[in-house]
Amino acid sequence: MSHQSDHPTVRVFFALWPTATERSHLAAWQTPLKRLCGGRAMHSETLHNTLVFIGDVEPDRLEALQLAAQEVSGKAFELCFDAAHYWGHNHIVYAAPGHVPQHLAQLSSALEQCLTQHRFKFDQREYKPHVTLLRNTHWTDAPLPEMQLVRWRVKDFALVQSVRQDGLAGYRVLAKFPLKGKII
Repeated sequence: MSHQSDHPTVRVFFALWPTATERSHLAAWQTPLKRLCGGRAMHSETLHNTLVFIGDVEPDRLEALQLAAQEVSGKAFELCFDAAHYWGHNHIVYAAPGHVPQHLAQLSSALEQCLTQHRFKFDQREYKPHVTLLRNTHWTDAPLPEMQLVRWRVKDFALVQSVRQDGLAGYRVLAKFPLKGKII
C-alpha cells in the first residue's frame, strides 16, 4: 500500500543561474566530452551551479524561504570555469572552477547560516562549485582535456524549483536575489 502525502511539496534549491551566453559557452564543452566519456548531455537550458539544495518544502513555506534569502547580502563576482572532471561515484562529468572566489564561499556560507536561523533543513555538505554537464558517463582517473575558459559574471542568485515536464526534469526560477557591487 502506498501513502500519498496529505501535504504536497515542491522540490527547491538555491543556485547561480547563468545568462544564456554563459550557458551556451558551457554547453560547448559537452560535445567533445561526450565523445570521450559517453553518457547523456544535460539540456543547456538547465545548466546551473547549485549553492544550497533544500529539497522538498510545502508550497506555503516558499514565501518564507524567499524572505529569508532576501536577508543574505553578498557581493557580485566573476566565476571562471576552467576544468572538466569526472565523479566516478555518480558517473557525471562536470565543469569546475580552478579557484573558488572568496565572494562565492561567503555567499554559500551566509545562505546556509540564514536558512539555519529560519529553521529550514537543507543538504549539508562541503560546498564544491560545479556544473553537471553529462550524466551516465564512464571515464578513468585520467585528467580530462583542457577546455576553453568560461567566465560567469555573477550578479545574483536564484531560488529554483525542480519540475517534471513530459517525464523529463526541468527547472523553474521562482525568484532572483541581487548581489551588491560591480564586477571588476
